[in-house]
Amino acid sequence: MHILTRKKRIQTLLFQILILLLAAAFLFPIAWMLSTALKAPEDIFTPKPELIPDTWQFRNFADAWNAQPFGRFLLNTLIVVGVSTPFAMLSATMVAFGFARINFWGRNALFLLVIGTMVIPWDVTAIPLYIEYNKLGMINTLWPMILPGAFGSAFFIFLARQFIMGVPRDLDEAAEIDGCNRWQIYWKIILPLCRPIVVVIGVFHFVWCWNEFLTPLIFINDQSMYTLPLGINLFKNAFNIEYEKLMAISCLSVLFPATLFYFTQNLILGGISLSGVKK
Repeated sequence: MHILTRKKRIQTLLFQILILLLAAAFLFPIAWMLSTALKAPEDIFTPKPELIPDTWQFRNFADAWNAQPFGRFLLNTLIVVGVSTPFAMLSATMVAFGFARINFWGRNALFLLVIGTMVIPWDVTAIPLYIEYNKLGMINTLWPMILPGAFGSAFFIFLARQFIMGVPRDLDEAAEIDGCNRWQIYWKIILPLCRPIVVVIGVFHFVWCWNEFLTPLIFINDQSMYTLPLGINLFKNAFNIEYEKLMAISCLSVLFPATLFYFTQNLILGGISLSGVKK
């Protein structure tokens, strides 16, 4: 018994060491980004790189923020994520409710078709989308970043459907006996129970919109409509890259997603596990 207990402790210790090594590997780029943001320009490229700078240049953050109109870029980004995220959560759960609860002809085939859109490269649809948005007069506006996610994503629909299928149908039948229609069942019964997966969809969509670079790069030409990723890209040019400012503004840009994940991590883990309500 003593030997088995000792063996188990050794295995636990080795497992914890492995976790720490993996965590260090993932956190090192973030630590290096923060270190570079606090360095003077002449200390960034040295024969002996140092993670902890000798002198901390906190003014790099203020200089980086004032170098470009990042207040406007942040506002544009917040508008995109603030408008599209609630619609993404609502539309994905509504479509998933239809696939999970409503029996209609061709339901499975239509669901497979929706899931099949996940394998279509975005590059294939870029030109048709540009033509469509141009005809609608939406070029150089924020609508090309808002509309695609607001009408549902195949991945989010799949997650929500799997979660809803774990909710007992007895709840639907009880609600129907009480006189609820399908919309009331969705809004009053299913949606409150889907809180974990709704949070997962919201956080994932928030992060994707926050970090999206290619879409605004294609559809936006006016600098006043830039989002944060495009604004960060302004630090790079053909002759010089101010790495300390680039890293400083990058550190500031991750504060919103990191804070959001910190306060929702328990709901995210519960939603991803698709535990739901057991039948």
